[in-house]
Amino acid sequence: MHKYEVIIFWSHADEIFIAEIPELSGCIAHGETQNEALKEVNIVAKEWLSLAEEKGWQIPEPKGRLLYA
Repeated sequence: MHKYEVIIFWSHADEIFIAEIPELSGCIAHGETQNEALKEVNIVAKEWLSLAEEKGWQIPEPKGRLLYA
C-alpha cells in the first residue's frame, strides 16, 4: 500500500467521483462511489509505481498532506 495523499471529489460534468494522487503525475481514476474511485486509483498507483521502477524513473517520496491555495 502506498502512502500518497489521495484527493476524491465529485465531478458535476461527468456525474462521477474522481480520485487523484497529485504526487504521481497522471495518477487518476473514477468510480460511481467514493470507495470505488479509491479502489480504482489504488490500482492505478500500483501500476504507476511498478512502471516507474521498471523504467528507472524517479519515484517521489510521499509528502503527506499537501497544501493548496
